[in-house]
Amino acid sequence: MLYETDSRKVKPGQTFVAIKGHTVDGHDYIADAIAAGAKKIVAEKKITADVPVLVVPSSEEYLKKQLVAEYSEQLKDLTIVGLTGTNGKTTTCFLTYQILKQMGLKVAYLGTIGFYFEDEKKGLENTTPDILTIYNLLLEAVHKGCTHLVMEVSSHSLYYERIAGLKLKVAGFTNLTEDHLDFHKTMANYRDTKLKIMDYLTRDGTFIANADDENATYFLNKWNKNLTLGYKGDFQIQNFTFDPAQTTLNFSFNNQDYQVTYNLTSTFNVYNFLTALAITYALGFNINDVLKVVPNIKAPVGRCETYQVKEGFVIIDYAHTPDAVEKIITAYQEIKHERIITIIGCGGDRDPLKRPIMGKIATNQSDYVIFTNDNPRTEDPKTIMQDILKGVTKDNYEIIYDRREAIKKGLDMLKTNDILLILGKGHEDYQIIGHTKHHLSDKEEVLNYQK
Repeated sequence: MLYETDSRKVKPGQTFVAIKGHTVDGHDYIADAIAAGAKKIVAEKKITADVPVLVVPSSEEYLKKQLVAEYSEQLKDLTIVGLTGTNGKTTTCFLTYQILKQMGLKVAYLGTIGFYFEDEKKGLENTTPDILTIYNLLLEAVHKGCTHLVMEVSSHSLYYERIAGLKLKVAGFTNLTEDHLDFHKTMANYRDTKLKIMDYLTRDGTFIANADDENATYFLNKWNKNLTLGYKGDFQIQNFTFDPAQTTLNFSFNNQDYQVTYNLTSTFNVYNFLTALAITYALGFNINDVLKVVPNIKAPVGRCETYQVKEGFVIIDYAHTPDAVEKIITAYQEIKHERIITIIGCGGDRDPLKRPIMGKIATNQSDYVIFTNDNPRTEDPKTIMQDILKGVTKDNYEIIYDRREAIKKGLDMLKTNDILLILGKGHEDYQIIGHTKHHLSDKEEVLNYQK
């Protein structure tokens, strides 16, 4: 790759593109980039340097255009699946990745929990990678023989055109619920941003939508093939049963009835599974062949991860939006249990409007709630907590700001057939306080408790 935006990663001969980010300005590190071997600088202001400097109105726009012009051709034969929506992207994409891998394809996954290809897994610095990271990873995968890629496409990716130059053979929509309104301001803006995924779908491509979501009609168009799923979809839900570890689903498609048992639970995972199944069908695979490999797939890390502790169950999940929190608590209410205990918080420097909604949902739907810190970032945890409590009308909760202590308290409370939901961080093995990441893993806290 000719370009680099991180001075610490510059290799001799590369062009360093100085981008002004939200917290770091690349122009402050131009000298470091040159010292590391950068032979050219792209910047938004005149600077004095011993190497050529190109001044442009927008470094970010310049980089995007150059990447598309110089590298998109190398990716044209890569079959890309892109999925957008508020909730379910990670699970659905990871299920699809696993199925395609089981079907013998050389396939990669790119999303919130990292980048997976063959036996290699790479963590990502940001849940929504920048366009340079995306191109680097895709080019690397293609050079290693990858033929298919399944990727999450967030609203931020679409707004900033971080998948510019890519062509989607299959695109999909999971659902649309309140999130990121600090950025998008209105639900209409949020929806319209997600609709931009249609711009990347090839004319012979297939779009897949959750027909039970009221926004689905916006995503279905006459130019492409469409597949839907849900109670009123092409992949039609008939009925399902589940326990804390698995689901048995009956569905129909093209006047054929099917039954399958898979290693995930909850109603929302029925939609995630059917979306993954529709994607693999759109890629040309026979449904019966796909169902044969389904017993080998599992939930991604931090998505309904289930552990038995004492005589109860502990569930670790990334749910951090009102809709996701309500869905996961409701899902476990449907399973035989004694008490549902929920540990939850809200991230700092993010949409404050959802905090009281999440507080209300958690206390209304759970038997007991422990409110704690999520990633407070630069915001005062007490301010975050005050916002959460604005929506709380019950007294079935306590506040423990230290997340480790909150998890320990929840585990101590577990009795026979209780379900403890630890929500908000899922796969994350860190907690952001200020601008610093401190090691903290909900999963490790649970496993260490059992030792």
